Amino acid sequence: MMNMNRRQLLAGMGGLAAASMISLPARAQSKTLVVPTLGGAWEQFWRSTLAPAFTAKSGAAVTLDAGNGRVWSANLRAAGAQNPPYSILMTNEAFASSLRKEGFFEKLDLTKLSNYNDLYPLAKKTDGWGAVAMVSPIGIAYRTDMVKTPPKGWKDLWDNPEFKGRIGLYNFANTAGKMELMLASKIFGKDQYDIDAGFKALEKLGPVIQADFNLSTGIAAGEFVVAPFDFGEVARLRSQGLPIDVVVPEEGMLMFDQTLNILAHAPEKELAYQYADFLLSPEGQIPLMKQFFVSPTNSKVVVPADLQKDVPISGEAMDKILTWDWNFMNQKQAEFSETWAKVMR
Repeated sequence: MMNMNRRQLLAGMGGLAAASMISLPARAQSKTLVVPTLGGAWEQFWRSTLAPAFTAKSGAAVTLDAGNGRVWSANLRAAGAQNPPYSILMTNEAFASSLRKEGFFEKLDLTKLSNYNDLYPLAKKTDGWGAVAMVSPIGIAYRTDMVKTPPKGWKDLWDNPEFKGRIGLYNFANTAGKMELMLASKIFGKDQYDIDAGFKALEKLGPVIQADFNLSTGIAAGEFVVAPFDFGEVARLRSQGLPIDVVVPEEGMLMFDQTLNILAHAPEKELAYQYADFLLSPEGQIPLMKQFFVSPTNSKVVVPADLQKDVPISGEAMDKILTWDWNFMNQKQAEFSETWAKVMR
C-alpha cells in the first residue's frame, strides 16, 4: 500500500487519469466494462486485485477511469443521460442523489443482485435506486498526548474548554462539511433541516481549522487536537506512530459512503449488474475491508479478530451511523455555501 493517507490520495484526484486495460483471456476481448474508481492507492488496488478478480469471474475486460464524484458527474452531464460513458457508477450518495434526479440512473433490478438482501439497512436507504458497497464510518478523533479529557460526543466540541480554538473540520466543499452542518442542525435544532440553528451552533465554535480533503496533516502537526475522522484513516495514522484515538459519538457517527448506481442507458448493463453484485458479495467486500479498513455493508461478512481494532464498526454498531437527506442539501447547497463562508472564519 502506498505511503499516503486516504485524504491525500483523494486530494490528487481532480483530473481524469488515463484509462488502463486489464489483461484478459482471449475469450473476453469482446466485452468491456468501464469502471470509475478513485485514484492513487484505490486505482492501484482495483488494477491489481479487484478488476482481475471480476475478469476471472465474468470473462469481461475492465477499463479503469480514475477520478472522483465531481469529475464523473461532469463527464455524465457532458455526455447526457442517453449516451453515458459508464454503465455503473460508485460514488458518494451526495453526488448520486443529484444524478438520480436528473434521470441518469435506473431503479435497481434486484433479481440481478443476489447479495442485496444481505446488506445492512443503511446500505438500502435509497428505496431500491442504489446500494451502498463501502462505508467509512466517521467518529471523533483526538490526539491522546494533547487531550486530557477525551470526547464522548459531538457536543463536547462545544462544551470541552480545552478544545476551544483547537478543532479541525471539513469545509463545506467536502460532503463531510455538509454532514457537519446537518449534524449541528439536528443536535442544536429541531432536526437536520433546522439549518439556522446549525449555523448558529457552528459559529459558536469559534475559529476552526478547515480542510477540503486532508485533515491528517493538521492533526499530525498538532494544528488542532480533535476533529471528525473516519476510522480507517485513524488506523493508518496510528500504524505510523501518531498518538491518536477515535470514539463513537453518543449522538451517532457520520460516514463516507460509496453507492452503486446503474446507468439507465448503460452500454453494458448486464456486466454492470454482475460487477455490482460482485462488489456487494463477501468476495468483493473482504479485500476492500482488509486493504482500506472500510466497514463491510454485507451483513454476512465477519470482521476477523486481528482487524477488529482497525475496523471496529460492524454488526449492530452499523445502526449508529446517521444518514441524511441529500436531496434537501443539494437543492440548498449554493445558499448554504455562502452562509458557511460568512460564519466559518
